Amino acid sequence: MATRDLVVIGASAGGVEALTQLVSRLPADFAASVLVVLHVPPDRPSVLPRILSAAGPLPATHAKGGERAAHGHLYVAPPGRHLLVHDATLRLSSGPKEGGHRPAIDPLFRTAARAAGARVVGVILSGALDDGTAGMVSIKQRGGVCVVQDPNEAICGDMPRNALQSADIDHCLKLAGIADLLVRLSREEVPETRRPPNQLLEREAHIALDDGTEDVTPAPGEPSQFSCPACGGVLNEIHDGDLLRFRCRVGHAYGPDALRMEQQSALEGALWAALRALEEQASLARRLAVRGRELKQLKTAARFDDRATAAEQQAALVREALRHGLSSIAEIDEEGAGLGLAPARLHGPHRSKSQA
Repeated sequence: MATRDLVVIGASAGGVEALTQLVSRLPADFAASVLVVLHVPPDRPSVLPRILSAAGPLPATHAKGGERAAHGHLYVAPPGRHLLVHDATLRLSSGPKEGGHRPAIDPLFRTAARAAGARVVGVILSGALDDGTAGMVSIKQRGGVCVVQDPNEAICGDMPRNALQSADIDHCLKLAGIADLLVRLSREEVPETRRPPNQLLEREAHIALDDGTEDVTPAPGEPSQFSCPACGGVLNEIHDGDLLRFRCRVGHAYGPDALRMEQQSALEGALWAALRALEEQASLARRLAVRGRELKQLKTAARFDDRATAAEQQAALVREALRHGLSSIAEIDEEGAGLGLAPARLHGPHRSKSQA
């Protein structure tokens, strides 16, 4: 009889502290393999395996493609690569980012659920936004166990809280309780999952694996009114149970919170560009007005003065919005709306309780 011998853990902001405390409580004879994704910058070396090895009795290394996961060992996703499970081996992929991250948590959880079914235990620790929630849905659909850190204990409780709201979570515990639970679950016998993964899980696993075995386009779901922040393509809207999320044709994926944050980041960049353009326009108009007065062309000078004043007023509106945060953009008056800053575009997709 199989046991729950595959533990997949996702973390982000505050995750190093949470992971360190969790692995320090796991025994040297822990009867499961542990795969870890922590959001890290792709262009910097990661010392997380060294930190986790020093924190407890289990050795930790960066995962290598093609190796088989051993019990009592921690495998950490390297920077810039998704960590996946395929045919009982670990895979590394440079596939499309999910939630703006690579490595991301959802691809690991999703492929682990597809490969190991009820043997999987998914754990979400401290982190921002909603990475991991969709993966938890897949784990639960395949008979696995879903565990989250108590959001009130987490340094950043967004990821555990989103999972609690949108997935069928079995346990919400403090870190000490999670460690004890994992030890118990690793000894628990479960029947082998024989039912095939559902079509959505199968397609999204192939997108993450990027193995060329089948055409993964068009993206699952139905076209939405939103564009992909990463590539500009149309985002398809996916309803996975009660969970609403988005994926584009080439594979970039977002939960509602991640999409809103990416939209806000793109908007802020556009506003800074608009501010620069308006201030340059005002400076040029002032310079031309001075030149007009030097040439005794007073009407021309007055016209350029008016243009400079208008640009300065518009720039002041944009600067005010940036100074007080993007939420103040919704209060920009009609003159500001004339710059194309329509409030309806700033809030991302509507997220009802049933959809979230």
